Amino acid sequence: MSNLFLHYAFDTWMHKHHPAVQFERYADDVICHCDSEAQARALREALEQRFAECNLELHPQKTKIAYCKDANRRDSYPVQRFDFLGYTFRPRSSMNRYGRMFVSFSPAVSDKAAKAMRETMRRWKLHHRGDLELGDLVRWTRSVIQGWVLYYGRFYPSALQRALHTLDAFLVRWAQRKYKRLKGHKVRAWAWLERLQSRHPTLFPHWNLASPVGR
Repeated sequence: MSNLFLHYAFDTWMHKHHPAVQFERYADDVICHCDSEAQARALREALEQRFAECNLELHPQKTKIAYCKDANRRDSYPVQRFDFLGYTFRPRSSMNRYGRMFVSFSPAVSDKAAKAMRETMRRWKLHHRGDLELGDLVRWTRSVIQGWVLYYGRFYPSALQRALHTLDAFLVRWAQRKYKRLKGHKVRAWAWLERLQSRHPTLFPHWNLASPVGR
């Protein structure tokens, strides 16, 4: 219903009254691209009026003007980041095709999305499942981890790899419970996991994202 209503209240209105402003909308989450702060403030005021006409209002905390700072836009502004569809967009260090570092305004998995993933992995309680074999853990987790990798791993995969490090930690605890030779030996268990990744780098989907597993 929100898609149908906002198609009238927002999409068609924007195309008619602000055709030069590009935007993305998913349900009631919207990003509008303006060329200046003045244009952004004018658009915000116009949207507040438009939404009031439709018995709606802009979210007072989520609605904000953000400055997309990068190597070409170097001014200062209080807000230089925003979240959209599970990604955080903000200035980040990047490398160009010549191997030189520069600042780009880029997305990576958001802190909120990373926290939700870690909570999901904690609920699995893999470290208590010494009754399962390694292959069982792979089959249990693969579809979920693969979904996260496909969605969040396209931009700044190292950020996602850090979030999914939680799974590696649980695998180490599982191994300590499963194998007698690793019981009580955390360093030895991490070495076991590192060797496992070296031999089978595609066993868990996130192992191909960035750096090797680490302690």
